[in-house]
Amino acid sequence: MKIPSKNRVVAMIPARYEASRFPGKLLKDLNGKPVILRTYEAAVNTGLFDEVYVVTDSDKIFDRVLNAGGQVIRSQKEHECGSDRIAEAVEDMDVDIVLNVQGDEPFIDKSSLAKLLDVFEQDGAEEIDLASLRTPLKDSDDITNPNNVKVITDNYDFALYFSRFPIPYPRDTSVHITYYKHIGIYAFRKSALMDFYRLPMLPLEAAEKIECIRYLEYGKKIKMVETNVKSIGIDTPEDLEKARKLFS
Repeated sequence: MKIPSKNRVVAMIPARYEASRFPGKLLKDLNGKPVILRTYEAAVNTGLFDEVYVVTDSDKIFDRVLNAGGQVIRSQKEHECGSDRIAEAVEDMDVDIVLNVQGDEPFIDKSSLAKLLDVFEQDGAEEIDLASLRTPLKDSDDITNPNNVKVITDNYDFALYFSRFPIPYPRDTSVHITYYKHIGIYAFRKSALMDFYRLPMLPLEAAEKIECIRYLEYGKKIKMVETNVKSIGIDTPEDLEKARKLFS
């Protein structure tokens, strides 16, 4: 049952068949059902959304979700990122908030998603264009790993910048700093998402290869929500084996 909200909220699950590190992973078997279908069902079962859709460029994924009774949209254009794929899908929908669920993360944490959506129900929510998740990093290797996108915020938890470099740089090592990893799950106002879709990439986004920087470059406000729940993604065959054991 959908939790009451003044906003109409949909979840979109962008799903590409060709993944560079693990091609076809979304259709791999996860204890009797493909990964993408497990993710779709997990999103539906949170009860947080008015509608849940898979958005894909793949006939194989489209047919598999449709035949299982799921809601799925076929992309009509080629897209460089999941946000663009979602924007095309929701362009003509009557919706206020769009939440991006990663197709390769079937172990959805309802509490984290609920926190994201809750920021749009709070006082002052009108200044928030989108919300996203961050989690503390403690291991030095994780902090320096460029695959972990780091985020810094102001005192009100609005993002100041995202980088693959450790930010802030610890010039004074006596100052205690908590480093945060950005978790790429977003709740967008539809208007902000459509602006992203229509506006060109600028140099900072192009240099870092971090799409949410585009919002900052165009003056959008990103509210960061802290979580201690570690996301479990399926990027490799080894990850899939771990997921099968966890699912059991």
